[in-house]
Amino acid sequence: MTSPIYFDNAATSWPKPPAVRSALDAYFGPAGGNPGRSGHRMSIAAARIVEDARDRLAELLNVSDPAQIALTKSATESLNLAIYGILKPGDHAVTTSIEHNSVMRPLRHLESTGVEVTVVACDRYGLLDAAEVRAALRPNTRLIITTHGSNVVGSVLPIAAVGAIARDAGVPYLVDAAQTAGAIPIDVEAQTLDMVAFTGHKGLMGLTGTGGLYARDSIAPSPLLRGGTGSRSDLDTQPDFTPDIYESGTLNVAGFAGLAAGVAHVLRIGPANVETHERALVARFLAGAEEIPDVTVHGPESLLDRCGVLSFNVNSLTPSEVGTLLDQQYDIMSRVGLHCAPGAHKTIGTFPVGSVRFGFSITNSEAEIDQALTAVAEIAQWAATRSDRA
Repeated sequence: MTSPIYFDNAATSWPKPPAVRSALDAYFGPAGGNPGRSGHRMSIAAARIVEDARDRLAELLNVSDPAQIALTKSATESLNLAIYGILKPGDHAVTTSIEHNSVMRPLRHLESTGVEVTVVACDRYGLLDAAEVRAALRPNTRLIITTHGSNVVGSVLPIAAVGAIARDAGVPYLVDAAQTAGAIPIDVEAQTLDMVAFTGHKGLMGLTGTGGLYARDSIAPSPLLRGGTGSRSDLDTQPDFTPDIYESGTLNVAGFAGLAAGVAHVLRIGPANVETHERALVARFLAGAEEIPDVTVHGPESLLDRCGVLSFNVNSLTPSEVGTLLDQQYDIMSRVGLHCAPGAHKTIGTFPVGSVRFGFSITNSEAEIDQALTAVAEIAQWAATRSDRA
């Protein structure tokens, strides 16, 4: 029996590097203590695991001080930490029309409390004109938020250009890097990024239940949680220093052990090499899909504007029908529907039906792309025959 073809890496990466599983052995062995809570060897070993993850993340993002990275359970928590920690009634925020609900739902909620929100429209390919972000700024703008890579069509937004605009205006800039951290190089200094939210279980090849938020030292969001941190236990007020101010409660040590190993794996390969590999897979799929009648692939025309995520539709079938056939008949894993980003689907014209999404990874091959193209062609041909008989 052949192995399934896993193209759902935009949801979570699979398979994980063997080193990720091996890293868990340290937690289930001599590093099973509670980090920062005790002085015994197992607690110290657990703390070292956590700090190892933080150090490797800092290297990946070119963060000079690892303490500027708060560890969280997801990109969603990280985005909420930044958004709710900065915006107050009377403030104004600027975002885009292709954001994930992890951005839009907090913003829509804050609108009900008196925060103003401007949604800058991307074009039908999911691309952003940075000049329109500049035009949307107001005297009371307190936050700019954009995704880096769309989780629907894989369009890559010009975060360096937006970062320069934000820096000139003195407005903090938050980047949602859930789809790009580990898969595209990110440099917080070169790209003038004030905050970067990321998850650990996608391009960083780690485990679910892990993520983080980088925040420049001049940015100080209010914490979402307050409680035990293992530091300054003599006080009944929250510590005011990073990362402790944002890390109340016991951290997911096992998860961060896996994340440290995953990031180390990505660093060895190099995010630029991951980017090149994934774009080559996208290019191969796009070239093949052009030859298949009744298949529409969404997103940018230029490969330079794409990451390793793409969406398509077989014109006479619903996305769920295509996804079921891919899974049950061809052993190809995809994700179908609206992908928690209804605004993105409205932007590209696929709302409310949605699309079929493939998310590629460094673990995927050109042979798998060719098998997928054969499957999509057969499904499209079958659908056309069915339509002709209707």
